[in-house]
Amino acid sequence: MTAVAKTVDRTRFLRLALVVDAVVTGGNGLAYLTAAPLVSEFIGTDVTLLRGIGAFLTVYGLAVGFLGTRRTVHRAATQAVIGLNMAWTLASILAVVTGLLEFTTVGAVWAIMQALTVAAFAELQIIGLRKTGVK
Repeated sequence: MTAVAKTVDRTRFLRLALVVDAVVTGGNGLAYLTAAPLVSEFIGTDVTLLRGIGAFLTVYGLAVGFLGTRRTVHRAATQAVIGLNMAWTLASILAVVTGLLEFTTVGAVWAIMQALTVAAFAELQIIGLRKTGVK
C-alpha cells in the first residue's frame, strides 16, 4: 500500500470569502451603474453619486476578486480589503444616522442591510486570514 500525502489548503476559506465579497460587490456596482435612475428613485440618492459609487464598487469588486483568485494569499492586501470593508460599513451607518444622503426609508434600510453584509464579509475575511496562519 502506498501512502498519499494530503495537502491542506489553509487559504481556501479566505479565498472563498474574498471571491463571494467580489461577486456581491461587483454585482451591486454594476446594478448602480446600469440602473442608477431607477435605483435612485427607490433609495433617494443622486443619480450622479450613485453612478460614481457604482463605478467604485465595480472596480473594487474586480480587485477583490483578483486577490481572491491568487494562489498566494497576500496578507497586506487582504488587510486593506478588511479595512476598506470596515470603513464602508461605518460610512454607510453614518450616512443614515446623520441624514447626509437624504435616503428614503427604503434607502436607509438598504444602506443598513448593505453595511451589515459588508461587515460580515470583513469578519469572514478576518477569520479566513487567521486560519491561513500567514503572519
